[in-house]
Amino acid sequence: MTPRQALQQRLAALDAHLRAENPNLLPVLPTFRAFDRILSGLGLIGRYESLTTRIPWWPMVAVLGTFSAGKSTFLNGYLGEALQNTGNQAVDDKFTVICHGPETRKEALPGTALNADPRFPFYRIADEIEKVAAGEGKRIDNYLQLKTLAGPRTKGKIFIDSPGFDADDQRRSVLRLVDHIVELSDLVLVFFDARHPEPGAMQDTLRHLVSKTVNRADARKVCYILNQVDTTAKEDNLEAVFGAWQRAIAQAGLVSGRFYAIYDQRSAVDIEDDGRRARYEARRDHDLAEIHTRVNEVEVARAYRIIGSIDSLVKEVEGEVLPKLREAMATWRRRVLTVDLVLAVLLVLVLGTMVQTVGGGFAAFFGWLFDAGGGGAPLNLIGTILVLGGLYLAGHFKIRQVFARRIARGLSDRFGDVDLDLRQAFLNNTRFYRSIFAKQPVGWGQRARKAIFAIREATAVHVQRVNDLYTDPAGRRSRSAQAAAAE
Repeated sequence: MTPRQALQQRLAALDAHLRAENPNLLPVLPTFRAFDRILSGLGLIGRYESLTTRIPWWPMVAVLGTFSAGKSTFLNGYLGEALQNTGNQAVDDKFTVICHGPETRKEALPGTALNADPRFPFYRIADEIEKVAAGEGKRIDNYLQLKTLAGPRTKGKIFIDSPGFDADDQRRSVLRLVDHIVELSDLVLVFFDARHPEPGAMQDTLRHLVSKTVNRADARKVCYILNQVDTTAKEDNLEAVFGAWQRAIAQAGLVSGRFYAIYDQRSAVDIEDDGRRARYEARRDHDLAEIHTRVNEVEVARAYRIIGSIDSLVKEVEGEVLPKLREAMATWRRRVLTVDLVLAVLLVLVLGTMVQTVGGGFAAFFGWLFDAGGGGAPLNLIGTILVLGGLYLAGHFKIRQVFARRIARGLSDRFGDVDLDLRQAFLNNTRFYRSIFAKQPVGWGQRARKAIFAIREATAVHVQRVNDLYTDPAGRRSRSAQAAAAE
């Protein structure tokens, strides 16, 4: 199968998926393909690559946190099925992806099922793992597994249950997966254990998780959950424990966000005092209801995030990518021209040496140059020009190549949210047929600017269409429903 055919096959599969699951997003596909052409022209993605394969189209809910914080217990409770193993010790060392299926499978499918399917958020994640941990990419089954559930709460969503981790003790490959999950998820639930709320026990994990979310434009999607708060009932110090936990998060850099306190009713400790039990249950029920509402609404969030990713990428290209490319091109140009000047001086010195070798000064030298050996063409002059010019051009293009490679090594081949290839885009601007004095990156001109404007306009139309699905400021749908009911 050729790369072109492979891309067409993936796009056809995505089209079929959206027609079945979310037809409201079908009009967005042509906008992505228009953006593909711009990015391909700039060299930021390959000719037979597409943005549509770099974002997850299914809504994603990620459950992260420390060991034994009750992540799997929460998921089992929400899904209404004891799908995940639970316990006070680490019971699972893999990331478990849970999606809807024709039947419930508690026995997991291997990670290869995720790595090779572009519809899932871990498509080709083995390549990323290999980059941070050589040799680990081929052991993808040690990191990921897939389970299916026939229940209604998995329809249209993907859940990711993570193994507990502490950032300073884990391999970089595991943290790479955590970063990937946070990046792509529509809702991130970060669990901590109320039995160990002191800052020291959480600081390493907090530092890693909070650093990845505190400056994000979509930081609202991350919810911090203090679980198993029933264990504080004996001392009746929930507020004190909750406050210590919030201070620990603040110390890690997060000064705002949504915080919850919950516990599992089935495994809770017995709270003898009726008033205290009622207070704890009220807090738990309120926070659990809000969390469940957030989970149930991820389909709406995903629609807006997919459309919003286009606008974000436009800003990323114009505000970050193009300036970085221009800066790299300017650095390359300065270095090449500087060495070109040095090379020209060296060639002049060579010419001077030749003058001295011929003897008699410049007059004798020029007489030698134009000595045609009997009145013919000035062969000595032509030969000298060709030799010196050839040396200069050979040196110039070698210099271009050397500096291009050096500068390219400092550029990322996985830049931004969709892994744009800055390195290749820069190298496209240093090819031998490109003028060194070109100020704009290859692929960026009036036509590209017009296409970007059209993409912005299309994005606004997509947002308005989705707004019409969930909002009705003028009350037209209400009036139509009332009229229909009256008839």
